[in-house]
Amino acid sequence: MIRERQREGLNGVVVLGIGLVVVLLGVALLVLGARQGHGAWIVGGVGLLISALFLLTGLVMVAPNEARVLQLFGDYVGTIRRPGLRWANPLYTKHKVSLRIRNFESARLKVNDLDGNPIEIAAVVVWRVVDTAEAVFEVDDYNNYVHVQSESALRNLATSYTYDSHDDQESLRGTTAKIADHLKREIQDRLSRAGVEAIEARISHLAYAPEIAAAMLQRQQAGAIIAARSRIVEGAVGMVEMALEMLSAKKVVELDEERKAQMFSNLLVVLCGERGTQPVVNAGTLYP
Repeated sequence: MIRERQREGLNGVVVLGIGLVVVLLGVALLVLGARQGHGAWIVGGVGLLISALFLLTGLVMVAPNEARVLQLFGDYVGTIRRPGLRWANPLYTKHKVSLRIRNFESARLKVNDLDGNPIEIAAVVVWRVVDTAEAVFEVDDYNNYVHVQSESALRNLATSYTYDSHDDQESLRGTTAKIADHLKREIQDRLSRAGVEAIEARISHLAYAPEIAAAMLQRQQAGAIIAARSRIVEGAVGMVEMALEMLSAKKVVELDEERKAQMFSNLLVVLCGERGTQPVVNAGTLYP
């Protein structure tokens, strides 16, 4: 792989000054040669003007967060990163490469998640060029390469996770921070060979495909209800156990196994019921 080699280049302001001086000398020689009829002076003036023109064509303006990739007859020579007016060999070809941070939003892709459900997903990717030689010479068009490989990484990510999960498993909708970190690594693995750094990658759109959206919404609601019920039952059982242990420890009342079971059942009804329960006051004894 071709790695970047930095070149400073000469100070363009100094070269520009020298070039203007040469131009003035060349014009002066032409004027004097024309007035006095000295052909040698005219030839010298033309030579100086041609030399100045050749010298000035080597000037290149490098803006901040910009680089110029230099080639000599197809061979990579180096990269100028230092901003300002610089000078390089006029025979060099100079390709401008932006080092600024860029971002784009991918198209909405229709893929299947880990459970096989069709979903729509899109992502925003923030990236920049870090190695100009790799970006220019290792891939044909690094802009198009970034877009295509980012969408490929997004497809691969979507098939590795479920859309949603009510337990502690990772999902596209539930663990957004981990998903974003995974997507960034997935994209970076593909872009490293092109001299590009993925700064950030996050999902910008996530939804079920329209043809199953209604059915999956009902399934999602049912799953949420089941998960909520499980938590309620788990908490209610713990509260009943705690109540029985406290009654036994403080010896408030002595209950046999049958009465404990009845109390356990009544408390579960009270704690797990969707509607408020109606209390029944027993004015008699607990035992028949």
